[in-house]
Amino acid sequence: MMNIPENLKYTKDHEWVRVEGESVVVGITDFAQKELGDIVYVDVDTEGDTIEQEEVFGSVEAVKTVSDLMMPVSGEIVTFNEVLEDEPELVNSDPYGRGWMIKVLVSDFTELDSLLSADQYKELIGV
Repeated sequence: MMNIPENLKYTKDHEWVRVEGESVVVGITDFAQKELGDIVYVDVDTEGDTIEQEEVFGSVEAVKTVSDLMMPVSGEIVTFNEVLEDEPELVNSDPYGRGWMIKVLVSDFTELDSLLSADQYKELIGV
């Protein structure tokens, strides 16, 4: 069963977004981590940088592939989840909880309107 929480926003690139005040928390979806397989490394060296929506903010390395991580909204990356340096497998086991990747201070909240609802995301991935 695919886990797609209703309270989150989603991108066509399989990132999820949770709004927390002036910032958002970002990670990859349950679908994405299943497609990637066992994640062995999360590379985010953009902490402190301001990145535009749909630009690359890092990458995730799985046993079989490396995939770019795309910014769901423009803003400054204020925090990287450093737990992932030692435990990248949390992205597989808990993608919406302890496996989150970055916190972003949002530049333009209207960009959230372009993201997908849980139902729209389910339609995108065919569940």
